[in-house]
Amino acid sequence: MKKKPHRIFYLHGFNSSPASAKARMFVDYCHQRDINVTVPSLSYDPARAMTLLEGLIDSTKTEKVLLVGSSLGGYYATWLAQKYNLPAALVNPAVAPFEDMGKKFLGWQKNIYTAEEYEFTQTHLDYLRTLCIKKINNPANFLLLVQTGDKVLDYRLAVVLYAGCTQVVQTGGSHSFDNCASVFPIIMQFAGLE
Repeated sequence: MKKKPHRIFYLHGFNSSPASAKARMFVDYCHQRDINVTVPSLSYDPARAMTLLEGLIDSTKTEKVLLVGSSLGGYYATWLAQKYNLPAALVNPAVAPFEDMGKKFLGWQKNIYTAEEYEFTQTHLDYLRTLCIKKINNPANFLLLVQTGDKVLDYRLAVVLYAGCTQVVQTGGSHSFDNCASVFPIIMQFAGLE
């Protein structure tokens, strides 16, 4: 991906928010370099989250866009990158959340950042299934960043799905992606910004 994006959208994960440590560090990193970055607050409802994200992308028709997605945000970024032919950097992305989340998160939830309480339902999982990407159409559009110590998601599923894409697989770490600031320059290089 050689074209320089004019806007970056950072998509946070499930039960997260723009106030998460990783999102705030990424925003600070971008602002120090005068890079336009937006971190939308994504609804727990995947359909509402995707409606918001598609609206944001549609509103930037004259701008070049880079998607950066973490966990469930990486799942969303993958679908959006395929639909709109956009570059996407994925940090410990979810690959099949409609399977993983059903085992752990069906029922009442509370967002630790916003204190919002809500019920995560089978309808939400069914919608997530509709966003499933089985094959990456343009591997050059994707940068995969995973750590093998992720206890929430199996990094190996991402390595298989994004075969042929640029991959950075770090030994150890966690789902939060330990020392995440160390890969920000890699994301910027992928985007042609450094």
